[in-house]
Amino acid sequence: MDKETIYRAIYDKYIAPTKIARKNYIGVEIEMPVVALDGGSVDENTVHEIADLFSEKFGFIPVGYDAQGSVTSFRNNKNGDILSFDCSYSNLELSFGRAETLFEIHYRFKKYYAFLNNRFYSNGCILTGMGINPNAAQVHGKPIQNERYRMLYHYLHSYKKHISEFGISFHDRPDFGTFTSASQVQLDVSYDRLIDVINVTGLLEPYKAMLFANSYLPDHPKYLCVRNMLWEHSMQGYNPHNVGMFSLPIHSANELVEYIGTQSIYCTMRDKKYIDFKPVKVCDYFDREEIYGQYFNGESYSDITFKPEKSDIDYLRTFKFEDLTFRGTIEYRSSCCQPISDVMTVAAFHTGINERISEIKELLENDRVIYSHGYSPTELVKMFSKRKYPDFAEKSELSKQLQRILELAEDGLRYRGNGEEVFLVPLFERAEHLTNPAREMVTGIENGVSMREFIEKYSVL
Repeated sequence: MDKETIYRAIYDKYIAPTKIARKNYIGVEIEMPVVALDGGSVDENTVHEIADLFSEKFGFIPVGYDAQGSVTSFRNNKNGDILSFDCSYSNLELSFGRAETLFEIHYRFKKYYAFLNNRFYSNGCILTGMGINPNAAQVHGKPIQNERYRMLYHYLHSYKKHISEFGISFHDRPDFGTFTSASQVQLDVSYDRLIDVINVTGLLEPYKAMLFANSYLPDHPKYLCVRNMLWEHSMQGYNPHNVGMFSLPIHSANELVEYIGTQSIYCTMRDKKYIDFKPVKVCDYFDREEIYGQYFNGESYSDITFKPEKSDIDYLRTFKFEDLTFRGTIEYRSSCCQPISDVMTVAAFHTGINERISEIKELLENDRVIYSHGYSPTELVKMFSKRKYPDFAEKSELSKQLQRILELAEDGLRYRGNGEEVFLVPLFERAEHLTNPAREMVTGIENGVSMREFIEKYSVL
């Protein structure tokens, strides 16, 4: 397949949907760790029983199953909401059908969460608002046994074959998907705003790390937001273009198409079986006569050689902080799950910023707080994901700039006219004191507060 054909396929999948006129909707996905209060692992039978009760209560129907016949996802066909388990049965996700206001989503979230957590708590577990399961050391279990997660687990564990290939430093928790939880937002994007939105929201990432960090892992004590590192230093980051930030600004839709062409495919399906293989850049993949991979044959993994097909573009799976989707939306995926009382802060922040892209662009283009010290946005987000800020960072100026950004987000929400700016209130306090949930938790633990207290505090609705 020649490059022109490849680029056309990419354009049709990712760019063309942004040209379709439609209302602007909000999509929210909230992952939450299921935590055993005794510090051990979660009983999967209990999880399944509670999920079944939930489906009966709220009219959800089963739509996904694992190899043992247990339900992995339920859907409400009236509003499009989904309850699912992400990678493991210790990571519960609530995904909400597209909505016009944040209040619609919050109303349903509160109903669902209250029901679920009452049932979990009576069974010695809890759903809490953390980006890392506090019992991560115990969550070494296998992933959900279905085609998708089995393949992903196998692929991520293949990192040992590639350690000597180049300079990437892999961590030793390829099962990180089973104990990391995110708060993700999808917002419709139009073609004429696409490039500005990607570039401007990318520049916000270091500031977002300061506001939303909530994934502390004792094995990596330097980090307050360790989720990013876990993604980037795994097989997901084998090709850096698949994860994290765009290293340089994107100037046009054609340039974005070319960038997507440099991202890698690492899986596809044949005969309803997932195949994973060493990542191959899209622009090279379709030039190959054949690809060597492996698939699960029902008992073990078997080798397979197959020919690339045009439809394999559907299996390009990337995890950029700002990920353009085939739906004509940008999915913002760098933020950790937040304490449940602040659960809507991530969605509110992005929704407000989306209304004030021009103003944010001007603010950041003139930024002298972090963008005047010779570091790239990629370097800065790594610095500000850590507990110790870089020496050049003047804390009073950081606080002021965060508040300016939040004021623009607040103004954007006021412009929408729904009263949604109320969801930003906790972020102003964080900006004033330069704190975030992970920093508060680590400081508290060092001063004698137990992890159990934070698990329960961050679970309060």
